[in-house]
Amino acid sequence: VGQIVHATTVATNSIIEGKVAKSGLVTTKGFRDVLEIQRQIRPKLYDLFFDKPKPLIPRYLCFEVTERLDAEGKTLTELDEGQVSQVARRLHEEGVESVAVCLLHSYLNSKHEKKVKEILSKELPDTYITLSSEISPQYREYVRASTTAINAVIMPVISKYIDRLEKEIASRGFQAGLYVMQSNGGIMTSEVARNRPAYMVESGPAAGVVVASALGRQLGYERIISFDMGGTTAKAGLVEKGEPKMATNFEVGVAATPESGLVRGGGYPLKTPVIDLVEIGAGGGSIAWIDSGGSLKVGPQSAGADPGPASYQIGGDKPTITDANLVLGRIDPEYFLGGEMKLDVGAARKAIMTHCASTLGQDEVTTAHAIVEIANTNMLRALRVVSVERGYDPREFIMIAFGGAGPMHVNWIANELKVQKVIIPMNPGLASALGLLMTDLKHDYITTLIQETGDMDIAKINSTYDHFQSQAKKTLSQEGVEPQNVIIHKSFDMRYVGQSYELEVPAPEDEMSREDVPLLEEGFLREHEKTYGHSTPSEPIEIVNLKLTAIGSIPKPKLREMKKGGASSVGAVRGKRKIYFGEMKGFAESSVYDRYRLEWGNIVEGPAVIEDKDATTIVHPTYRAEVDKHGNLSLSKI
Repeated sequence: VGQIVHATTVATNSIIEGKVAKSGLVTTKGFRDVLEIQRQIRPKLYDLFFDKPKPLIPRYLCFEVTERLDAEGKTLTELDEGQVSQVARRLHEEGVESVAVCLLHSYLNSKHEKKVKEILSKELPDTYITLSSEISPQYREYVRASTTAINAVIMPVISKYIDRLEKEIASRGFQAGLYVMQSNGGIMTSEVARNRPAYMVESGPAAGVVVASALGRQLGYERIISFDMGGTTAKAGLVEKGEPKMATNFEVGVAATPESGLVRGGGYPLKTPVIDLVEIGAGGGSIAWIDSGGSLKVGPQSAGADPGPASYQIGGDKPTITDANLVLGRIDPEYFLGGEMKLDVGAARKAIMTHCASTLGQDEVTTAHAIVEIANTNMLRALRVVSVERGYDPREFIMIAFGGAGPMHVNWIANELKVQKVIIPMNPGLASALGLLMTDLKHDYITTLIQETGDMDIAKINSTYDHFQSQAKKTLSQEGVEPQNVIIHKSFDMRYVGQSYELEVPAPEDEMSREDVPLLEEGFLREHEKTYGHSTPSEPIEIVNLKLTAIGSIPKPKLREMKKGGASSVGAVRGKRKIYFGEMKGFAESSVYDRYRLEWGNIVEGPAVIEDKDATTIVHPTYRAEVDKHGNLSLSKI
């Protein structure tokens, strides 16, 4: 074993579940309530009963120190070091495990924050310390404080988790170093992950978009919609020019619902590079239920794997999407997990009837179909958010679908989005794990520098990028990356003067000159037109942040070619069974195929089912699936 790469949702789950370390905040005098006040935005404008998320660090653990920098980073009031020592003693008395330090304007000048860390480290040698100037050196006081607090409260949790993991790996005789997937789609060493856990909150879901991007490149596609449906959630992402799109605003700590991820204001803002993902509570284990108004709902509550869907017969009695698919004939009760687990159709029918169908006055089959349609519609909405609402036409993209439940639902969704082609990789349930091997070491650097494009300090911009570049090369060298395998990407966050939000625009790869400014402005205008549907060339434009991404390229596995066959797929037919299709308003006799017996060039025409050990692909009437040379299924309309 040459490399072990790990993706996890431990960071996200600890925040959602409130299982975080007891932490303190040290901030500038007069700004103790920054985490309490938060922002004025909320997910539902007219919801009078909405409560802002409870601060990750309670007010009684937030402390002020006398110091002040101005908006240019110049010192107005020197740091009172005696006060810092007093605060350290208070933090010790309260028994905090971790401290977040976020001083005003420290993104421009970090000297006061570094001094605070120096004092706290002496007084509290066993306490974790996070500086805002190191974790997120960007303007916007609350967002920076929130990002710093997130890093602080999960730092002890992640450190202990990684320690346990490394000990277990070593005890089994593995010598390879441990790498962890980041939210930006790259990997980092376990040591970096200990210090920057905020960079791995979307670690698990990011791996799915990475595998879609990597598979797309190997197959010759650069515009991809990634669709990952597992047991608890469904995740959608977008790949443009072979690279995953990054989010400009991201929030953590919101339990996934059909609305979460689609609106802002319900979670904790996180200003670190994150792949643009929309995640909703629609997975195989999502529970169907009737609300107080008598309407059928699906998710976000999930039965998980234990007690699981009613058909598992291991304690769960609530109807789930898996139970609905079983009743509709889409899942073979005798071949679940390749036959390792038997499902109980009777228990699924009973659960649907008891909890949903009887209240609705419908039979089990009609209700099961309604459950699947509602789940599909929720997922369709998420896919529209990452495509249509971002200014992209899904008809110009292919879709790559995976996850244990993704191939079962994607045909209906693709038809609604009018996507021309869907690729379903081999072993869809393991695709995200493959994504961990398809990525590179990646480090992001960012700083705020607000200047109008007509008055940019070119020398300062170049010196900042040079500083980032030297830091990046040093870090990647320590991680064993040869200089010829280092790739550098530079970009700016830009906006019209007076706008609240920015758009990312590529910067010149070489040293910047005054002649590059008009090209930069043109790039911003194009991006604004695509995102918002309009642009105004006469309006003044400004840069806000300088960003640099350093990639350390590492070897990746190549897809194996399979045996060439003809168009006929008869040799892979396992049998036939009746499957319910909404477009046929009933059950249709459908051929069942063993995916492992399909050969390159085979064509499967719908209605049909193709069964893997870890997933089931449904081919609807008027669609067909063709097997490519790597064993991927290519789903398209006949």
